[in-house]
Amino acid sequence: MGCCDTPGLMPVSEAITTLLDNTTPLAETEVVSLVNAQNRITAEDIRSPLNVPPFANSAMDGYALRTSDLGESSTLTLAGKSFAGVPFEGEWPKGSCIRIMTGAEVPEGADAVIMQEQTMVDGGQITFTASAQPQQNIRPIGDDVKAGDVVIPKGTLLTPREVPMLATLGISEVTVIRRPKVAFFSTGDELRQVGETLGKGEIYDSNRYTIRAMLEKMHCEAIDLGVIPDCPDQLREAFLKAAAEADVIVTSGGVSVGEADYTKDILDQEGEVGFWKIAIKPGKPFAFGKVKNALFCGLPGNPVSVLVTLHVLVQPLLAKLAGHTQWQPAIALKAKAETRFKKAPGRADYQRAIYRTDENGDLLVSTTGNQGSGAFSSLSLANCFAVLEQDRGHIEVGETVTIEPFNAVLN
Repeated sequence: MGCCDTPGLMPVSEAITTLLDNTTPLAETEVVSLVNAQNRITAEDIRSPLNVPPFANSAMDGYALRTSDLGESSTLTLAGKSFAGVPFEGEWPKGSCIRIMTGAEVPEGADAVIMQEQTMVDGGQITFTASAQPQQNIRPIGDDVKAGDVVIPKGTLLTPREVPMLATLGISEVTVIRRPKVAFFSTGDELRQVGETLGKGEIYDSNRYTIRAMLEKMHCEAIDLGVIPDCPDQLREAFLKAAAEADVIVTSGGVSVGEADYTKDILDQEGEVGFWKIAIKPGKPFAFGKVKNALFCGLPGNPVSVLVTLHVLVQPLLAKLAGHTQWQPAIALKAKAETRFKKAPGRADYQRAIYRTDENGDLLVSTTGNQGSGAFSSLSLANCFAVLEQDRGHIEVGETVTIEPFNAVLN
């Protein structure tokens, strides 16, 4: 244990490793139409059924010719035209050329295309002002993709980059891994639904909105079980219902010191406890375990803690469960602190921050202010986390800080 390790708290990297080691990718698959394939994850390698392009075609508007003909004269007779979708057909005499458009099929026998800017046209006589090299401006068969090539590997999230590729290949259906099912609920007698009138000591439950929004960005099937009172019987019922319907159970609240007994008792009786408490700020009271066959992630009750632990800890678990083998954690960059960041050694601190690029192209970062785990307003101003290492103390102006710009889940 290092000098700044906090007894009883698991380091973030160790927690993530444990989460992933206890997660098995889903095996169930389904077939979806290409129009519904975006944001789904491929269940198998996708191979091209054809060559792209399927025929040699022109990369330029110009004239297709035999270079041997051009060697005898710089002027050739126009013998016909080849347009996209309407290739040249018929006899092609020696000493002649074919007018051709970009993407049009190159006539059999042609070994070069000279762009129209390098020609002079006089009726049916085409004079070329530049020489031609064999295969110049010709895209050969299979130049982009060859039949049988793996174009999209198994475990790839299909995005606007991949879906058009499948359309190009004429693939109308894709076998994908089914979406992870995540049941979630909040706990606490003080919580009220948005729209209800608040009583004394009551607050609105915002955490389920955070959880749902992020789960949908992570392409999961979100199952909202509402707000569960601090009642052992109702809490047990909620856990068992969630375990019967979902692959993962996510809760907010009920795992802090003095609140954890109900949850821990249920985990001990109906499943198991993996670990409790992480060396992360905000979000120390994070619990992991199983209820029946469902994985359990118990998030803290404070709003910012919910978002941070979902982003840092639960996101990689769900990516592995979904079979997303191409998933990568947030990009870490180095920036110079424009403001002071307050921090005590002992926990990795994910502080809300704003980064920018100065006139020299250097990255600068400043705090959004109040870093309390209930201060959601400072999160709405941020565009990154300033990730302050576990053993680090205060960061002064000018020091180097690691930042993680918000990824697609938080944007």
